[in-house]
Amino acid sequence: MDVRAWTFVMVGLSFALYIAVAIWSRAGSTNEFYVAGGNVPAVLNGMATAADWMSAASFISMAGLISFMGRDGSVYLMGWTGGYVLLALLLAPYLRKFGKFTVPDFIGDRYYSQTGRVVAVICAIFVSFTYVSGQMRGVGIVFSRFLDVDINIGVVIGMGIVFFYAVLGGMKGITYTQVAQYCVLIFAYLVPAIFISIMMTGNAVPQFGFGGTIADGSGVFLLDKLDSLSTDLGFDAYTLGRKDMLNTFCITAVLMVGTAGLPHVIVRFYTVPKVSAARTSAGWALLFIALLYTTAPAVAAFVRTNLLTTIPNSRYEDAPNWFKKWENTGLIKFDDKNEDGIIQYVGSNSAINNELIIDQDIMVLANPEIANLPNWIVGLVAAGGLAAALSTAAGLLLVISSSIAHDLLKKWLRPDISEKKELFTARIAAGIAVCIAGYFGINPPGFVAQVVAFAFGLAAASFFPAIILGIFYKRMNREGAVTGMIAGITLTAGYIIYFKFIHPELNTKDHWWLGISPEGIGAIGMIVNFIVSMMVSMVTPPPPTDVQELVERIRIPVGSSESHEISV
Repeated sequence: MDVRAWTFVMVGLSFALYIAVAIWSRAGSTNEFYVAGGNVPAVLNGMATAADWMSAASFISMAGLISFMGRDGSVYLMGWTGGYVLLALLLAPYLRKFGKFTVPDFIGDRYYSQTGRVVAVICAIFVSFTYVSGQMRGVGIVFSRFLDVDINIGVVIGMGIVFFYAVLGGMKGITYTQVAQYCVLIFAYLVPAIFISIMMTGNAVPQFGFGGTIADGSGVFLLDKLDSLSTDLGFDAYTLGRKDMLNTFCITAVLMVGTAGLPHVIVRFYTVPKVSAARTSAGWALLFIALLYTTAPAVAAFVRTNLLTTIPNSRYEDAPNWFKKWENTGLIKFDDKNEDGIIQYVGSNSAINNELIIDQDIMVLANPEIANLPNWIVGLVAAGGLAAALSTAAGLLLVISSSIAHDLLKKWLRPDISEKKELFTARIAAGIAVCIAGYFGINPPGFVAQVVAFAFGLAAASFFPAIILGIFYKRMNREGAVTGMIAGITLTAGYIIYFKFIHPELNTKDHWWLGISPEGIGAIGMIVNFIVSMMVSMVTPPPPTDVQELVERIRIPVGSSESHEISV
């Protein structure tokens, strides 16, 4: 069968599995809709958390970023991995013990403030919509190439699938669907990596192949060959770091603390029956995540090496089939400026004009085709990319849904609303959120990983300080927390909007404040949040005694193995 047929088979089977799981595990109550009834086993929750967290940015875009950025792309690996460790050790157990299953719920109750709850809801929706636009963009990319449909139609198809199992099943349906999606995405990521590692280095373990020698008997290390290919074409050496240290630090910090403030990841720790299970599921999730994240640098090096070996300085009519198929999507473009029919792909250090434009989001998806792997692997990778994007999109949409139905309606505007009406409202909110997410997927503010980086920056500048101070600082009050969140997210969002939308022509290092890019400005927003929160809390009344006692109880490990009922 050809690539398209295999893609239909792989994607069709995976979608059938997701829909069947969603029907089997559909939610019948608000407790099941929001937190899957709070009885998901730790191992399965760890798998679902890994799928929820490893979005299209991880599966599709991260290795693509590294393949173009080289060593500088390690900020994404360090930031996202370190952030998950921070979340698992510093936040998850305490938030689970608190017993509230949304971030706005924690903010509203910990800071005894409906204003704080509303601000947190706005932040959660803002962060989630920014994040979900990247996922929908990833869905569109996969469909546009492998099913030969327009990228916008691909987004609409993805919207329909997410709508079905997110609205029908809620967190219960999403959780078990994400378990299936993790199995699909990790299999789809590792299989081609193992094949290519064997082909290029003779080593079946991609992580070892990444640091090994090429299998041609020359004894040349893979990275040395990649450095040589890059410099010969006028690019910087692949292993050379080029980013400014301060900006690198800020981006890494944003990705770390942004991870710890992402509402759709935090809510996963409320789906387990007790606090100890939250810690255990965090450990399992880290293991499942590591399988992909330790493989990504190898995938990036493999695809970059194959690309530079096959495309530059070749004649267009002799270009491989994968090149012309991806060209049809508009995500790779050849502009024959000197009309000699030769594809000139060169770095900025060369005097020759570059004639090739490549969207880095295609690198992982095109990787099996570039390496001439069997068609069934190409279809498998397409299914894996869709699994990664859809799993995270569903989690984000549920955050938006619960923020509106539970945190705004039930906890503020209509506290007397029945459970049936609240569940109906949650499903309506999820449906509307799907439509808005689809719009942002069709009109994204950047490539997938960049858009996700913006979401992490917004989460770092808004939620992280409020959560950390709420757990570890008894004196933090509502005035300080609310003012800090507003200050942090306003600064971060304003900086991003200014450079990305108002004056994109100024989005260069020469115009950035202290050389900090929009992707890294969330670190400054987080610092501002901390400073404003602390200063305001010092000049305003302390929290009530019962709130301070609550903070003390959260941090005491006694009884951590006991089940804690979640009140909805």
